[in-house]
Amino acid sequence: MKLFYGWVIVAVGIVVGCIGMGGLMSFGVFLQPMSDSLGWSRAGISTASTLAFLSMGVGGFLWGWMFDRYGARAVVFLGGTLQGIGLVVASQADSLPVFLAVYGTAVGLAAGAVYVPLTAATASWFTRHRSLAVSLVSAGLALGTTIVAPLARWLIVNHDWRYAMFTLGMIAWVVILPLALLLRRAPVAVATAAAGHAGSDAGRATMTVQQALKTPLFWSLALANFACCAAHSGPIFHMVSYAAACGVAPLTAATVLGAAGIAALSGRIICGLMADRLGAKRTLVGCLALQAVAIALYLPARDINSLYAVSMLFGFSYGGAMPLYAILVREHFPARIMGSVFGVVASISTFGMALGPPLGGWLFDHYGGYGWLYVASSAVGGAAVVIALTVRPHRRALVAVPAAT
Repeated sequence: MKLFYGWVIVAVGIVVGCIGMGGLMSFGVFLQPMSDSLGWSRAGISTASTLAFLSMGVGGFLWGWMFDRYGARAVVFLGGTLQGIGLVVASQADSLPVFLAVYGTAVGLAAGAVYVPLTAATASWFTRHRSLAVSLVSAGLALGTTIVAPLARWLIVNHDWRYAMFTLGMIAWVVILPLALLLRRAPVAVATAAAGHAGSDAGRATMTVQQALKTPLFWSLALANFACCAAHSGPIFHMVSYAAACGVAPLTAATVLGAAGIAALSGRIICGLMADRLGAKRTLVGCLALQAVAIALYLPARDINSLYAVSMLFGFSYGGAMPLYAILVREHFPARIMGSVFGVVASISTFGMALGPPLGGWLFDHYGGYGWLYVASSAVGGAAVVIALTVRPHRRALVAVPAAT
């Protein structure tokens, strides 16, 4: 039986997503070592993460536009090259402004070049199993937290933060660049069947990017994604530092983030299966509600067991939600503008991701704790639930779909 090449795209997406986003999402483990080594404030160092997410957001539409025209291979190869350069150069920085400029620009842009094109490429290859396929690729992001963060922490403990960041840059080159060459555009027959399966009517089939960005549906998806990311970005970034503040040993504190990553991985897969059965909107609303509750539960969590339990619940919720935005975009908008539309949705969401790290650092520096971070994040998570409820359910068209996909 011949292997459907879409599953190769999924496999590449998982590995590249792990390395490509891992360099960005694991930055929290560098926070305390860099502060102790260089004397920089946590708020100042956290700004690098903010700038990176802003760069990711600004580049999101660009990468989506390039995907629509040149395909995922060229974009991901360029992103992998840029990520290696950013991490290697940032590892040698001796001043905070230089570090912020290099890491905040190059690493952020590179992450966007991985996330948007791989997600859009996977969605274009699949019909019946689209939610599962996109969720599996999104699982690579969770693997980035689960694998890269503990690896970086181990390298820091046994060497230093510069060695660890330099090594992550080399890994990006060695892994991402060869795998990018395996990416292909979906055959015309598959893309046509996918468009029919999405239920596009004649009017929507001719929709332009400009028209799509003016629809209430687009803004419901974009703002829900923004609020979702604004809610979980701070807790993710400061999770290791919060565990350390609770008295957890450094290496063990990093495993708390790893536990959240494992749960996020399972959340992506399980919620992808649920979305295929129950619908992406219902699944998204459930994940967002669970996320708001999980964030609030960090307030009473102090010992290692409770931190593991809350982090796994939190990871499952935000992990399950993240791939569903791409699925909803693909369901409601034409395939030929998928990259551009999802690129803008992802761009807006990254501005939410940019809020949490500096806010958490500022609250810690001024109040000596993270309590208010979790209160604010939980409230924003509740707002995401309300916004997601405004997304209209998708009605599938009755069309024939090739069994191979």
